[in-house]
Amino acid sequence: MDNSNCNTEHKKYQHLTSEERHIIEVRLNIDKWSIYAIAKNLGRPYNTVKNEVDRGTVYLYNGKVARYKADKGEEVYLEHRKNSRRNYRCLETAGFLKYVEDQFFNEGWSLDSAVGNAKVKGLFTDSEMVCTKTLYNYFDLGLLKIKNIDLPEKLKRSEKSKKTRENKKILGDSIEQRPDDVDTREEFGHWEIDSVIGKKAEGEPQVMTLVERKLRESIWIKVRNHSAEAIDEALNALIEQFGDKYSEVFKSITGDNGSEFANLSKVAAKGISVYFTHPYSSYEKGTNECHNRMLRRFISKGKSIDDYSADDILFFADKINNLPRKILGYHTPEELFEQELDRIYRAA
Repeated sequence: MDNSNCNTEHKKYQHLTSEERHIIEVRLNIDKWSIYAIAKNLGRPYNTVKNEVDRGTVYLYNGKVARYKADKGEEVYLEHRKNSRRNYRCLETAGFLKYVEDQFFNEGWSLDSAVGNAKVKGLFTDSEMVCTKTLYNYFDLGLLKIKNIDLPEKLKRSEKSKKTRENKKILGDSIEQRPDDVDTREEFGHWEIDSVIGKKAEGEPQVMTLVERKLRESIWIKVRNHSAEAIDEALNALIEQFGDKYSEVFKSITGDNGSEFANLSKVAAKGISVYFTHPYSSYEKGTNECHNRMLRRFISKGKSIDDYSADDILFFADKINNLPRKILGYHTPEELFEQELDRIYRAA
């Protein structure tokens, strides 16, 4: 009979206990309860009890009589548990894991870059490698030589509230006036600009950083100091490198309201659109902020940029531009940037 007044509660996905299996045996074989009634009595889903009965049923008298046995159900359950633990394919994927470690330590690639590059280039078969998620699981379990301290982002990521503060001078056209097609990242030629300082000292050099929004190509240039004049010199020299095609390479530049960008609007005279983020809203040029963190892999905060040559800074940018990116189909920013330049200059 059904027991509609049972108020037994169980956590979801909790396995049946040995005691419950014996209750099922008594209710089913002696009391002749239905599986539905037993499930209601135990506070269990119908399918949980039904599957247990199927697993624990034995056939007596030459297979003529079927009986559920709690001991048999327990035996099958324990046997299944032996095979329920997660299997790690470290031996089968040893070559791939060694490749990931080599790319990480020697080339500075992320784990996902290594996975994506291996897939794109067919370096390993599917059975010889694991996906990015599994790779990070191996990392967390200590199955790789890579440690938490080796990952530049993992230990410092945190959720930050975003809000716009007021009362700071706006140096030019607001980002609100920037065309929507810049936000979609479908068109090449839209850049974000920022500066990175090392040691906070008067006359200390800085790095001018530009990142193209579509391809994530980074241009990092060492400039003489943290002044608007130094940025003007470096930016104008950069633009001139592209000759009469500069306006197709630099269609717009978005910066913040830092004092070093006080003269940034002057490049608008060259036909380049210039926009400024809201005060204290660095997330509005998040692509550049992300790449500035990559620069910090080479130059930590407080470290004088004077310790690095202009060629060192260019070398750091080259390393980052040759990282395969998932968002680019595991192509590198550098190879896609070269394709865009080929397209622009072939059309000449």
